[in-house]
Amino acid sequence: MKRLLLSALALLPLYFITAQEAVDTISSVYQFDYPITVTATAARAETPVTFVNLDREDIAVRNLGQDAPYLLKWTPSVVVNSDAGTGIGYTGIWIRGSDPTRTNVTINGIPYNDSESQGVFWVNLPDFSSSADMIQIQRGVGTSTNGAGAFGATINFTTSRGDEDPGLHLNGSIGSFGTRRGVARYNGTTEKGLSVSARYSKVHSDGYVDRASADLDGYYASVSQQLGKSSLSLLAFGGHEVTYQSWNGVTQAEIDEFGRTYNSVGTDKEGEPYDNEVDNYRQNHYQLHFNREVGEDLDLVISGHYTRGLGYYEQYRADEELADYGIELPLDGVDGQSDLIRRRWLDNHFYGTVYSLRYHRDRWDVTFGGSANEYLGGHYGEVIWARYAGDSEIRDRYYDNDASKRDFNNYLRANYRVGDAVSIYLDGQVRHVNYSFLGLAESADRGPGEGLEYLEQTAGHTFFNPKAGVVYLPSAGMRAYASFGVAQREPNRDDFVDNPVDSRPVPEKLFNTEIGFTRQLDRANFGANVYHMYYRDQLVLTGALNDVGGYVRTNVPESYRLGLELQGGLQLARYLTLGGNLTLSRNRVAEYTEILDDYDADFDYIGQVEVRREDTPLSFSPDVTGALELGYDRTIKRHGLSAALQGKYVGDRYVDNSGAAESRLDGYYYADLRLGYTLDRRYRLTFLLRNLTDQLYSSNGWGYRYRFDGVATTDRGMYPQAGTNLLLSLGIDL
Repeated sequence: MKRLLLSALALLPLYFITAQEAVDTISSVYQFDYPITVTATAARAETPVTFVNLDREDIAVRNLGQDAPYLLKWTPSVVVNSDAGTGIGYTGIWIRGSDPTRTNVTINGIPYNDSESQGVFWVNLPDFSSSADMIQIQRGVGTSTNGAGAFGATINFTTSRGDEDPGLHLNGSIGSFGTRRGVARYNGTTEKGLSVSARYSKVHSDGYVDRASADLDGYYASVSQQLGKSSLSLLAFGGHEVTYQSWNGVTQAEIDEFGRTYNSVGTDKEGEPYDNEVDNYRQNHYQLHFNREVGEDLDLVISGHYTRGLGYYEQYRADEELADYGIELPLDGVDGQSDLIRRRWLDNHFYGTVYSLRYHRDRWDVTFGGSANEYLGGHYGEVIWARYAGDSEIRDRYYDNDASKRDFNNYLRANYRVGDAVSIYLDGQVRHVNYSFLGLAESADRGPGEGLEYLEQTAGHTFFNPKAGVVYLPSAGMRAYASFGVAQREPNRDDFVDNPVDSRPVPEKLFNTEIGFTRQLDRANFGANVYHMYYRDQLVLTGALNDVGGYVRTNVPESYRLGLELQGGLQLARYLTLGGNLTLSRNRVAEYTEILDDYDADFDYIGQVEVRREDTPLSFSPDVTGALELGYDRTIKRHGLSAALQGKYVGDRYVDNSGAAESRLDGYYYADLRLGYTLDRRYRLTFLLRNLTDQLYSSNGWGYRYRFDGVATTDRGMYPQAGTNLLLSLGIDL
């Protein structure tokens, strides 16, 4: 009976963000209010894409120190994960089932995704949401943007420029698992129009998983000056993270023996796990933005940027082959193996320019824009200790692999208003990428039995990504739209480096159709969106892992996502609101060949076998997601009271594309309770009780498929999330 009631609840999830005025808040969240942002890539009411905006107030009410994905987890079609199980440290966000490497992220229009892996590492920007003025999520292809193509969604951050909330703002949080957070933020504007914003954040968490600690420092600073019809802004932000690795997840056998918080990382060392098995990385960003009103109808934006990243992850490795590290042993009686500690370094630079020119007059709104960026990435490894060091010297590099990537794009986007209610939208982008790297030689270059050979290589791709659509705005509070867009993107670093040219994956292509409708009434709003995302040559996860937890990907000819997204909100009483979202989808690979390692009854390796599969679920893509919130918000003289009861449901997912029962991650639900109190709008106390029903669920996983004694099976790992836990936050505005 309990499971039946929970399933019924899952079919009515809604999403709502509480604010002082219920109806106004519902409108702002559900795409009925469209603030103009500083980025040319942001969508507006006349843009026929599916998007949602979270403004500064929406962000602040939720931000108690968790990474950005955990502030966005209540929005439609979103699933989030935390390696440490707490939302602090290494976290990820899946939108419509698309993994984090397929979500394009920009900060003030500047690409943030790592140029090589295409991933997004939120841990490198601790507490960055405290400096966000607005976050816009575009689901699907969206508008033409800078950086890698959006294959699931785009997340655009607009940051604070110092012209709001003047004064000094202090905030502190404490909570379960040793969580501590301190934030000092200042905003101010001089009489001459100079705006200044600055923030420093310090965050620590022990993690729910054993040893999955995180020590994070984040900062943000901006100086902006209005110069007549021009403005100039200089920004610097970044962070330093030291995070104990918890990448491996945990298998069911390990849970049965050691418990669900078991962490195998560091256990190569005999006795106590190695105490410094950490990821230690610093990343600094610098941006310069120039805006100019060239005329009444013409706006120019030119931005320059530079990002510097440097850091390593450290590992204790037992019984390593010293030859793999270029170490020779002149000693007798040593078998060529040794325990050792290694550091694998990333030393990278990313810089370039982003520009746009917007013309808006009468019925026309036309933007020409683009970017030119270069990435220089150094990859090298050092052995900092070995039980048998042989002929090695300090700071010897056992591998050294530099890479560079250039990315150029230009787009032309136009909205033309036909009459008073209809707008036609056209958007075309040309993007070229060129990647130079050290990769495997072609198979033909190596004779039978010869070892691997790495050669300097280059790869280049040019893409044309068109988009078109129509928006119907017959009256205030009503919007209907339809659009079709194409996105293409290159493989990532591992796809290039780990595959010879003759077997290298080809670029992916996405054809995306969106049809949606939203309606705002006096006391309610609702909306619906149907999407179809058809992929050619999508790179999908096979379940195999490399030695740092990365998945091996291959092209599949055809796959798709078909879904219905519903959202809405209702004012139940003067201070009481209900709202939320529901996504129902079907995510399938049309057909592909699964390749399994084959072992006999004694677990001796025989070879590989092929299994032909048809109409199987896309990995990590739930058929159902949804959220529900009941909110209360009232101000009585000097006192403000708020409360929100939120629920989230995520359906079954699979760690690979086989659809096998043993590869399934069970669906889950959880509920959070947030209570808030403000005094004179200057003192804020927030209490957040997360997972109040103490659900023991895993939000992510990995799988290794193989055949044993003629039977296909899956070794499956999971990433358990914390049970009931709390955060308490106190804020003061001076």
